Amino acid sequence: FDFRNKHRPFLLFVSLLHVHTPLITTEKFLGRSRHGLYGDNVEEMDWMVGELLDVISKKGLKNTTFIYFASDHGGALEARSGNSQLGGWNGIYKGGKGMGGWEGGIRVPGIIRWPGVLPAGIAINEPTSLMDIFPTVIQLAGGAVPQDRVIDGRSLLPLLQGTAQHSEHEFMFHYCGVFLHAVRWHQKDTGTVWKAHYTTPVFQPKDSGGCFRRGICPCFGDGTTHHDPPLLFDLSQDPSEANPLPTDAEPL
Repeated sequence: FDFRNKHRPFLLFVSLLHVHTPLITTEKFLGRSRHGLYGDNVEEMDWMVGELLDVISKKGLKNTTFIYFASDHGGALEARSGNSQLGGWNGIYKGGKGMGGWEGGIRVPGIIRWPGVLPAGIAINEPTSLMDIFPTVIQLAGGAVPQDRVIDGRSLLPLLQGTAQHSEHEFMFHYCGVFLHAVRWHQKDTGTVWKAHYTTPVFQPKDSGGCFRRGICPCFGDGTTHHDPPLLFDLSQDPSEANPLPTDAEPL
């Protein structure tokens, strides 16, 4: 990195092949992790990000650079070799990559660093989106978000700087391809998060949490189930989406 624009505002976008199947790890990192080849990929990705951060620091840009590290989807459950899981693990969350509704496919962490501007060690548990990067970058650069069209993203800065306690995303729509699978409602006055599933993939085997016979879950057609009324979950109490609320429950 030569950072020719280090004296002017610049945008550096790095889209890492790690961690993704096929898992391509250099010899230096093979066997580094006790979690197999996937873990080796994570180790190498961590090193790559560290190298980039070191260059930013050495160029004197640490305190003037907003850094956002995130993923575009959860782990790919169906990526396996024998009994080895090659596509990551989504913890308590149901589903995985390619599933536009279940939390395991869409809920990912985001890590942000901007020393001297944003406080360190703060955890924010509010719904945000990768669509928020666009208006955030526009605001950081001193520009204005276009007013001649609908912009779905919201600037992250009010949340990060503590001038807002809640995300501006009251509703979030979760698509699988072009098909709407689920909608999330963040009830700001109570902090409760409700989610309604209109379409879900058919897991194969039934209780496996993934579409192992197909290799990836479809967004429509025979491999999906339509729900009318929709499946409703209280994510505040049931983040694993294990217990849909009864359809005769009191209206919200």
